[in-house]
Amino acid sequence: MRICRSISDCRAAVKELRATDKTVAMVPTMGFLHAGHMSLVDTAKAEADHVVVSIFVNPTQFGESADLDAYPRNEERDLDMLREAGVAVVFLPDVTTMYPMGDETIVETTRLANMLHGKVRPGHFRGVTTVVARLFNIVQPDVAVFGEKDYQQLQVIRRMVADLHMPVTIIGAPTVREADGLAMSSRNVRLSSEDRQAALVLSKALAAAEMSTAGATVADLHTVIADTIATEPRATLTGLDIVAAETLNVIEGALTGPTAIMISVAFGDILLIDQRVVTP
Repeated sequence: MRICRSISDCRAAVKELRATDKTVAMVPTMGFLHAGHMSLVDTAKAEADHVVVSIFVNPTQFGESADLDAYPRNEERDLDMLREAGVAVVFLPDVTTMYPMGDETIVETTRLANMLHGKVRPGHFRGVTTVVARLFNIVQPDVAVFGEKDYQQLQVIRRMVADLHMPVTIIGAPTVREADGLAMSSRNVRLSSEDRQAALVLSKALAAAEMSTAGATVADLHTVIADTIATEPRATLTGLDIVAAETLNVIEGALTGPTAIMISVAFGDILLIDQRVVTP
């Protein structure tokens, strides 16, 4: 496994992978890897001859510096996991590599980035698309894999790739959960033991909504989810969006097709997200 910290080294490594017309899949991450990330790597391995993983804690997608500073990191453990998984190249740039002094170019999906969770986390998706566009330009993968847990992010990336005519196939991989149902996230390690137990209310709320879809309206699902979250005093519902799965357009009345339910819940200063796509 080749570890690259500069853009030139990364490009050279990818060029070597492609020397015999091999395909390359990419998995962008912010590190502190867990089984959810490794499932993305497994998907990438099934889609291409070689896998490139990036590890970069992107400052432009964090709303508060304290949240950025608190983001967990463990480079040595991450590299061990990726090496064992058979990853070909790991790209580990620093902030000045990705955002050189004087840079002023951003990439943004003007509608998708500023709706739903984008209202809860202003500027977040602009940071995501800007860094992913730069990573794609550096690595130039044939395929890139993102988790469905952050469903809006997945749709934002797909829109960016389509609008900018990027020759990258975007694949969404299913959410990986802990044995008790909590969606895996690098933020989970920051939860206190009490909040970790309380966080199960996210998957409980989504399960309750899914069981209620037959003949339900959007308002019915809002009520089911809000009432379920309200049973947990440690949880604060900060966002609840029920939208058309493909377009993220807001819907009203009865469900008529695949519907994405996206929730964000705060436990103190730690924000967790989860989602589910349901069909009536």
